[in-house]
Amino acid sequence: MALADIFTRNEGSASTRATVARRYGEVPTIQGEGMVALQAWVDEIAALTQPERIHWVDGSRAENDALLREMVDEGKLIKLNPEWRPGSYLARSHPSDVARTEARTFIASEREEDAGPTNNWIAPDEIRATITPLFEGSMRGRTMYVVPFSMGPVGGPLSHIGVQVTDSAYAVTSIGIMTRVGTEVLREIAGGAHWVKTVHSVGAPLAPGETDVPWPCNDEKYIVHFPDTLEVWSYGSGYGGNAILAKKCFALRIASVIGRNEGWLAEHMLLIRVIDPAGRAYHLAAAFPSACGKTNLAMLRPTIPGWRVETLGDDIAWLRPGEDGRLWAINPEAGFFGVAPGTGASTNVTAVETLWGNTIFTNVALRPDGDVWWEGLTDEPPAELIDWEGKPWTPASGRPAAHPNSRFTVSAAQCPQIADDWEAPQGVPLDAILFGGRRATNMPLVVEATDWTHGVFMGSNVSSERTAAAEGTVGELRRDPFAMLPFCGYNMADYFGHWLKIGQKLRFDRAPRVFQVNWFRKGSDGRFLWPGFGENSRVIDWIIRRIEGEVPAIDSPIGRLPRTEDLDLEGIEVSQDDLAELFAVDREPWLREADLTEEFYRTFDGRIPAPLWAELAALRYRLQRG
Repeated sequence: MALADIFTRNEGSASTRATVARRYGEVPTIQGEGMVALQAWVDEIAALTQPERIHWVDGSRAENDALLREMVDEGKLIKLNPEWRPGSYLARSHPSDVARTEARTFIASEREEDAGPTNNWIAPDEIRATITPLFEGSMRGRTMYVVPFSMGPVGGPLSHIGVQVTDSAYAVTSIGIMTRVGTEVLREIAGGAHWVKTVHSVGAPLAPGETDVPWPCNDEKYIVHFPDTLEVWSYGSGYGGNAILAKKCFALRIASVIGRNEGWLAEHMLLIRVIDPAGRAYHLAAAFPSACGKTNLAMLRPTIPGWRVETLGDDIAWLRPGEDGRLWAINPEAGFFGVAPGTGASTNVTAVETLWGNTIFTNVALRPDGDVWWEGLTDEPPAELIDWEGKPWTPASGRPAAHPNSRFTVSAAQCPQIADDWEAPQGVPLDAILFGGRRATNMPLVVEATDWTHGVFMGSNVSSERTAAAEGTVGELRRDPFAMLPFCGYNMADYFGHWLKIGQKLRFDRAPRVFQVNWFRKGSDGRFLWPGFGENSRVIDWIIRRIEGEVPAIDSPIGRLPRTEDLDLEGIEVSQDDLAELFAVDREPWLREADLTEEFYRTFDGRIPAPLWAELAALRYRLQRG
């Protein structure tokens, strides 16, 4: 009798059904009190979801290869030509399942005010009553994989552990790239390490004899975070952050709550080491919203002779105050889950070189020779392709060949400029934190905060202008404080306050300096004033010279600006007029922006910390004083 049949018939007690579920899996022999609790939880989820079998993932190469072969045989993956892209595969999702589903992402805190106005709040009891029937029997006919994973090196002082149960082999192989998976993690759990519970189902049970589809999913989707119990439940989607729960769900939304409780920060930040011509190393973290140059900076190739950048992380950083008064950071991930379109030799050659093989591509186009292509990979598209939906495509088709949110999943270790010590458990001490948005107007190329509180004020106001702003007006801003708007697991006003508290734990002379950058300011004629990409190293050069006290700065109403003669502009052409516009601080537009900041702050019903209101008042005073 199949396990699903036993559950369907509902024979025996819950404990009996759980025991049967356990027998259908290869339960690890690792002993310890923590393993008893883990196995009991797995049995509980199996009793609810009713899988055909249970597989405990060991993270081995043989296991991963077997899963990939199985997905190829089932038509869920296309094996790419090993001559061009060895060990690589293409997945095509259902057209309805192509991105994070923010509208179906919820924070289920006990109190609505703890979620705040920027999150979708729902009462825990209400959402459990909604999703529990959906998960009941959701894995019938499928394998339930138990994936123990570590964010950060296993056992590291800044690392945390989770376990994901999922019925998606695609999710399993992706988690294997993005995290550290395997029996080492189970030993940590057996020894008493705390772990976060994450549950995922594509919501597509199979009837006996029913043939599976290439991309199973469900029209009904929920991604629910329980910050009070540190759980994530995701239903209906097989895509990206909806299914790889270690990523945004755990590493940001749940980790931000853990960080608040334990006194550290989980941030949507890249992490790099910059090495100057004298061999001095500096560590920078940077928070940019989507489409603001984050990945390009993470893999920057400086155009200034003698400078080098080593990549430590491209998306998430965990920051913890050290006993030495500095702020230490790790990249908790083990891979890159990047947007493919726009990634090419002219924009990010390092990323292209990272994708030489061992990569899972999703929703990109397939070339006739068995390789992949997406818009921006080359200047000229191939003459013919199979697009992301499996349809013939030519340049005359009038539609994108790759989905705009198509992705690559690849090990960070393959990055040609990854730092040798990128997995150091203790992390690296930060020298600077950068905030940035896509601003056509108002925001200078670079401005330095006067102190930590001013830096938090800057971070709380990160924003990008909507299309209307391209016409030269400070119109509607898309707010994305700290680039964390979709990812903060609790009230953002309290999150701002937590940043202020972290600053109090740092020595004033060892805390990272805070800067705001903007590569996207435009002139009155609509063209970009700054060349960007590798030339952004010239801004980094000035930032480092500020850290070292080698150059002065100009005080302005919004912060400290460079003297243009202190920017290394040798080898590029930026006119004096363009430089003047790049650093212009216009009183009236900035006063209007201050009004927008006040409007934004007031949405938090009085929870914005007083020091940030004081910063806003001081900004207005300086602007009005002229």
